[in-house]
Amino acid sequence: MIDYAEMNQLLFEGQHEALKRMTEEALAAGRPPTEVLEEGLIAGMAVVGEDFKHNRIYVPEVLLAARAMKAGMAVLQPLLTSRPGGAGSAGVIVMGTVKGDLHDIGKNLVGMMAEGSGFTVVDLGTDTSAEQYIEAVRRHDARILGMSALLTTTMIYMRTVVQAMKAAGLEHVKICVGGAPVSADYARQIGADGYAADAASAVELFRRLIAERPAAAEAGPA
Repeated sequence: MIDYAEMNQLLFEGQHEALKRMTEEALAAGRPPTEVLEEGLIAGMAVVGEDFKHNRIYVPEVLLAARAMKAGMAVLQPLLTSRPGGAGSAGVIVMGTVKGDLHDIGKNLVGMMAEGSGFTVVDLGTDTSAEQYIEAVRRHDARILGMSALLTTTMIYMRTVVQAMKAAGLEHVKICVGGAPVSADYARQIGADGYAADAASAVELFRRLIAERPAAAEAGPA
């Protein structure tokens, strides 16, 4: 009998080898990959995200949990991606730190938390141009574009990317921004779809924006 609560605890504690082993055992016992993902991994990462948001744990603990999550995902990924329709993914997010900015700790943390919540994350790294964002969004059919900046001198480039996305006909892609100098007010000013102050809030924002899209699509022409 597979104990998903035990898997959640292993993930929370960052025990990556033990979690990988239990993931393999769950599959060997005949559990569906999507069930193992949802009940064994994502449920555990949700607790990590909630505790991080309320300052019950801190960045080092989140990084350990994310490493454990990746160990489990390494086992599940081939089975999930081989299924039609990209089963197992809540959607694709393209992320990157904006052009001229080389800071990536916050972005990396958001990416790991998003992966832990079931999203597929395409990380473009740092110093990312509008052209690179657009090319990646098109190539991976992303539903969300995430931009990060740590400097007031580089965050102004976010507006350039928003305008370039619209000019490229990618208005349907939701744009999220974050970083120390960024605010919800600034996000509204530049025409972004959302702002998050921390990694846990970013994942909540991604989920909300993804949930909104089907309704918008139904309202459009058939």
